[in-house]
Parts: sequence; structure tokens; C-alpha cells
Amino acid sequence: MARPKAQPYHHGQLREALAASGRALLEEKGIRGFTLRECARRAGVSHAAPAYHFASIDDLLAELATRGFQELAAAMTAEAERADGEAVEGGSTSRLVAQGVGYMAFAAGNPALFQLMFSREANRLETPALAAAAEAVRNLHAAAVEAVIPHASGEIKQRMADFAGASVHGFISLLLDGQIGGKDSSRALKARGLSLLSAMAETVVRVAR
Repeated sequence: MARPKAQPYHHGQLREALAASGRALLEEKGIRGFTLRECARRAGVSHAAPAYHFASIDDLLAELATRGFQELAAAMTAEAERADGEAVEGGSTSRLVAQGVGYMAFAAGNPALFQLMFSREANRLETPALAAAAEAVRNLHAAAVEAVIPHASGEIKQRMADFAGASVHGFISLLLDGQIGGKDSSRALKARGLSLLSAMAETVVRVAR
């Protein structure tokens, strides 16, 4: 009599449990301290169980990075919509600034995940889903710039979208690395961030004139 085929390990929320434990481990230990075995242990499953959803540690890291970009896009959009709903002076630049606020807030709240998203590991692990999620964030920068300088040439718009993204990313990356703001209070850091975002938006407008 033929033996029945072994059934794969089934856990109703195994994928989500592994993603959650992986996220927590990443924030606690960083990329270098990240192991699939430890993720499994924290999720309360055997070290072999993750293979049914993530064939390797690279697959789980790619999943976390993808979710990170999706959350980043959501944070940027939420801040932009909040700005749209308020009577804020500055016209279309308020949305560009607000998206930057959302970007910085996400990075500050998820430093290890943010590092993973823009690391060499993420470039090496890139999947179609990860590429699409990262592209969605770039598109938000581009759309906000488009709203500020709708009549500028395509080349100028692209340059300003790159400039806007690089300005926001550069500032928060230096801050997270401790290169700037080490002695500043939380309030002072927020003020510096807003000042940079305002200057960035003003530059976008000025260059397009």
C-alpha cells in the first residue's frame, strides 16, 4: 500500500507570524543579526516551517522590504491628504512638504526596516513586488513635483523629483546615522526637518521659473 504524501506544515497565519517576528527581530538586531531560524523560534514554529512560505532568508527579507515600501507610501499619502484637507498656505507645495514629513516620520519610527529597504541587500534581493513597491514611492515624489510645477518640461520635473527625494532621504539618513542632530532635542530636529522640506519645495518652484 502506497504511503500518503507528507502534507506541508500548516499554520493559519504562518506567513504573517513570520513577517511579524522578522520585523521585530530586524528592529532589535539589525540586518546582520537576522536569521530565519530565530524568526521561526519567535513565531513559535519549527526551524523548517518557514520553508513553506520563504525558501530562504533572502525571501523573508525581500518580503519585509516590500511591506516597508508599501507602508512608506501609505505614510506619505496620509500626510499629503491631511495637508490637502487643511487650509494651509503654500498651495501645491504643502503636499510636497507633507509627503516629506510622512517619509521622515516613517524612517524615524522604523530605522532598521528603513535601512534594509535602501540597502545593498535589498538591491540584491529585488523581486517584482519589491520593485513595484519602491517605484510607487518614487511616483509619489514625481506626482507631488508635477503638482507644483505642472508647466515645466519633463526633464525639469524629473530632476526636481530626484532632488526632492534625495533631499528628504539624505536628511533622515544622516539623522538616523547620528551624523547630524546628535545634541538637538526632538522639537529642534522636527524644526530642522520642516525647514529643509520648505527650502526644498521653494527650490523646486524657483528652478522651474
